[in-house]
Amino acid sequence: MALPRSQDGLVLMWSGGKDAMLALDVLHSQSPRRVGALLTTVTEDRERVTMHGTSLSLLERQADALDLPLHVMRVPPQPPNEVYEARLEAALTPLLETGFSTVVAGDLFLDDVRAYREELIESFGATALFPLWGRDTTWLAQHFSARGYQAVVTTVDTTQLDSSFVGRAYDDAFLEDLPDGVDPCGEQGAFHTFVTDGPPFARPVSVAENGRDTTGRFHTARLRSTREGA
Repeated sequence: MALPRSQDGLVLMWSGGKDAMLALDVLHSQSPRRVGALLTTVTEDRERVTMHGTSLSLLERQADALDLPLHVMRVPPQPPNEVYEARLEAALTPLLETGFSTVVAGDLFLDDVRAYREELIESFGATALFPLWGRDTTWLAQHFSARGYQAVVTTVDTTQLDSSFVGRAYDDAFLEDLPDGVDPCGEQGAFHTFVTDGPPFARPVSVAENGRDTTGRFHTARLRSTREGA
């Protein structure tokens, strides 16, 4: 079925975590343009968001609560650049053909990541937009909480942060407990999150832990929906 033509022009690269949500929040509070679609990347073997470890089914509930269409790009675990780039082009092309012209990313201050995204996205004929770029991460973390967003810490890099932080609420207490040198937004990959509620949600996405993956460097909480029947 053909996709409807976009009147918004913005597709947001969507992990389900706080940075992606903050990008959505900043755009919708400071710009007349609106995000019209979410694009998430999951591993094709486990159907989980790369790095974050969140299941696709939870992102689908999240997108439904946000009333935004979710488009899914599947990649093998740790894909080489050429595979990732081909899959991204295949995922974005139908969106670009229906009027989307700008790809939004929640990157904060990693210059090499931004340069790579910009070059890649522009090669597809789209524009890359970084609404959080260069913003103070302490302010962003406080803004997230002050706006009433709620999130769960899904994954930590145990070379940067103790595994006891996995599964905790991303809140003021969590931020106060972070050791010196760990960015409050988890930049450099110290931790990742899943947002469960906030101002744009029609309903919370309630979750509970269903075990943990603790093998290797990255420890991940396996989250499940607590919605009745899920």
